[in-house]
Amino acid sequence: MRSGLSVGDAMTQKPIQVPSNLTVRECARIMRDKDVGSLLVTKEDHLEGIITEEDIVERVVAAGEDPERLCAKDIMTEEIVTIPPQADIVEALALMRDHDVRHLPVLSQGLLVGFLTAKDVLKIEPQLLELLVDSIDLREEERKLSKRGLFATQEGFCEVCGNFSEQLLRVRDKRLACQDCRAD
Repeated sequence: MRSGLSVGDAMTQKPIQVPSNLTVRECARIMRDKDVGSLLVTKEDHLEGIITEEDIVERVVAAGEDPERLCAKDIMTEEIVTIPPQADIVEALALMRDHDVRHLPVLSQGLLVGFLTAKDVLKIEPQLLELLVDSIDLREEERKLSKRGLFATQEGFCEVCGNFSEQLLRVRDKRLACQDCRAD
């Protein structure tokens, strides 16, 4: 399934960026002041990491760490899922779903050019976000079924071709595949 909308159409073109040596307290202030849930850690438009509200809660507050003594580089996530600006919004939602993230830095030729969040998608195509929520619900149901040893088809996005199908099944490499991709 394709929406006809590219990531570049929906992304924030000037995401909030911080240097890796900024304190966690200052990162939290920026998040509050700019009303954002994440910050991109960059050096000269090269993405080094991402910090989310969840990172601050789990890695600093809940761990009893001092936000004045820790820097962005100490708590940032370095393994980041990214997407190019020409990708379709549906592909972005599938990446968010598959990697359980709500934020995708947008890179072009290795340089940061934007940032796509679930909120950005909701603003321009609310019905696509419903598909993502439905897919999350379906994955949860599949997880429950697999725990019970049951095997069932489900609907959602094919993890091979990206098209929506009402009859997805797990294939040998553990991906959900539509009937056409299973035949291949």
